[in-house]
Amino acid sequence: MQEAFGHRAAPATSPADAVAVLDALLADLGGPVHRPAPLERGFELGTGEWPLHVGARAVGGLLELQAEVAPPGAIDAAWLLHRNRRDVRVVRYASSAEGATWIHGDLVLAAVTPATLDDLLARMLGAAEDAAAVAVWPDWG
Repeated sequence: MQEAFGHRAAPATSPADAVAVLDALLADLGGPVHRPAPLERGFELGTGEWPLHVGARAVGGLLELQAEVAPPGAIDAAWLLHRNRRDVRVVRYASSAEGATWIHGDLVLAAVTPATLDDLLARMLGAAEDAAAVAVWPDWG
């Protein structure tokens, strides 16, 4: 997939390098990007019925990405545990203290390339869509 974005960069070796790879990919996607700190980004990825709001940061030798996918109580905790154990790779589900469902994905800095980042984002989108399919959405009407 590196060629799909026109990048042939070497893997990132520092947090700034990893964020530069992310910035290049986000520039190719063309959406707005929030930059709360030098090594942090916020952006949206389209998924089905709503955009996925992703937060990313380079810290502790990792590029960490996370996004909330369902409100508190919308997904059964047993489903999350089962999916984490059997069905998801590279990404994982988590619950906040309030019970909201989140997805997380991490890449070791040395593994951050346009292709690995593209793959991680695709896996996060897939996990978000799977979670949305089983969520019992509250009636906010």
